[in-house]
Amino acid sequence: MPFLELNNVVKSYGENTVLRGIDLHVDKHEVVCLIGASGCGKSTLLRCVNALESINDGDIRLEDDVVSGEGVDVNALRRKVGIVFQSFNLFPHMSVLGNVTLSPIRVLGVSRADAEEQALALLKRVGLDHKAGAFPDQLSGGQQQRVAIVRALAMNPDVLLLDEITSALDPELVAEVLNIVRDLANDGLTILMATHEMSFAREVSSRVAFLHEGQVLEIGPPEQIFGNPAQERTKEFLKKIIEAGRL
Repeated sequence: MPFLELNNVVKSYGENTVLRGIDLHVDKHEVVCLIGASGCGKSTLLRCVNALESINDGDIRLEDDVVSGEGVDVNALRRKVGIVFQSFNLFPHMSVLGNVTLSPIRVLGVSRADAEEQALALLKRVGLDHKAGAFPDQLSGGQQQRVAIVRALAMNPDVLLLDEITSALDPELVAEVLNIVRDLANDGLTILMATHEMSFAREVSSRVAFLHEGQVLEIGPPEQIFGNPAQERTKEFLKKIIEAGRL
């Protein structure tokens, strides 16, 4: 049984249909990377999984429980499904420690002492425990994104959604963020990730899904998608990526 499952998911904004019957499953401990041109629906798909956007048709299931549509406990869903965005979305008036401990204390009911202990352990893991008292504007972009990842991990999610988390970073900061994701993947965390980092997707993915015009046009192991894609549109996309020197 798939751990996370999207069945015929449709999402429209008025006359604009962004997701056109998405079928996708993610098994436990799998890393699935979503690739495709800007506007193909990757970010919208992730936002629908986390219930930041409602869907128009189909259903989304987590461990075979429907987590989309009317009556879904959104707070319960977000305890299980964490998301990190391309913009860091840290609270500027709170320290790093305050940003990381806020949700565990308020949502999970964890004591402040326990939340801070866990937060410091997670920050140490990403090399930022010495920045616990700093504020977001005192950090580099790469450091802010690492804090955003730690903030999501502090909720002990079953699934981590990553939405183009390196696109707002300077090139030299990309590696430090991707190293954290690589470690999480090696630890067996279930990850669904939209990315333009093709070499990284080829390295860490269990499977790669190529999205085109709101549909999963092709999905398979990275060696197949990058080495021998079946669809002509996938070939065209990868040819442009290679010509740009990004694969």
